[in-house]
Amino acid sequence: MRILYLINGLNGGGAAFPIPSLVSVMHSAGHEVRVLAFMPQDGLAREPLEAAGIDYRIIGKNPSDIIGSVRNLINEIRIWKPDILWTSLTRATIFGQIAGRFCGVPVISWQHNAWLKPVNLAILKRSWRMTGRWIVDSDAVGDYAAKIIGIPRERISVWPIFMAKEREPKVRTPDGRFVIGSLGRLHRNKRYDFLLDVVAHIRDRHPHIHECLTFIIAGEGPERPQLEEKARALGLDNVHFPGFRRDAGAFLSEIDAYIQPSRNEGMCLAAHEAMAAGLPVIASAVGQMRYTITPECGFLHDAGDAEGFANSILTLARDRARARAMGAAAYRRVIDCFGEARFRATGLELLASIEAGLKDRSPTPARAGA
Repeated sequence: MRILYLINGLNGGGAAFPIPSLVSVMHSAGHEVRVLAFMPQDGLAREPLEAAGIDYRIIGKNPSDIIGSVRNLINEIRIWKPDILWTSLTRATIFGQIAGRFCGVPVISWQHNAWLKPVNLAILKRSWRMTGRWIVDSDAVGDYAAKIIGIPRERISVWPIFMAKEREPKVRTPDGRFVIGSLGRLHRNKRYDFLLDVVAHIRDRHPHIHECLTFIIAGEGPERPQLEEKARALGLDNVHFPGFRRDAGAFLSEIDAYIQPSRNEGMCLAAHEAMAAGLPVIASAVGQMRYTITPECGFLHDAGDAEGFANSILTLARDRARARAMGAAAYRRVIDCFGEARFRATGLELLASIEAGLKDRSPTPARAGA
């Protein structure tokens, strides 16, 4: 098959970063893939795409250029003549559905998040039928797609976008400061402002433990200036914002525990990567994290439960042997659930099913420009 893979843009993190792993499975099955991004955004996803040798293009300029973006997509379809459009995130999905119907090309769509903005949810509730097969990246998102968007279960397939590679997790020493990190786009959904309140709470209630703690929030995004200002206003000199880290593995090897206080998530790649690095995880009970994280490998709390998050941080900082044991359990958990062999087998089975469906399709009108 010729697969035209459509994404919103090239932001660091999120749905663009798993593309090299996904495309490698598509290539291994003999399919051709071209990636189209509708916006350049922050451009941090360029490097992994280029390092993987993936053919990609940017065909739009800004979010308001809807007509131009759809027109450019239709032109790309006429030139490249794909067998399917594979879309990721709502904007790319809507544009793909419009262009797919106009050009007579079937659409396959990802749903990545177990939450949508009200306007996007309203649109997808009306347009989901324009996608032939929906792919969700986790069981949590599958539940959301069926119960909230209204997509029938028989139209939904699950292909987790996280691939856990077997490795030797770093052996952490019990001495020195206890470092807690988080990795993600600095966006209000991640609730790092709430995390700063938790850190201040620990400082005020448990100053002796606070002196042994360091927090590193790595990433870029629109909330960075406000977060840095809030940390200064609270006097939190043990919270650091190093910016975007290209090597997530190196970052995770520098910390002792991982924290994810998000309001909403889908798969949450960063939390799963932390588990694969042998780290215990403290997280909101949202998205796939509530399925993956067990009491043996981490702590789950209601989003906004400051006391719960603080107590979990204190528990790990006080008992570092327990933190290391939980990290080892976290590693075993993600390898069992999301190991490389399982990732590839699931993808190949899905691709074979899609290809078989194309062969069984009734004749459709000739594609524009064919």
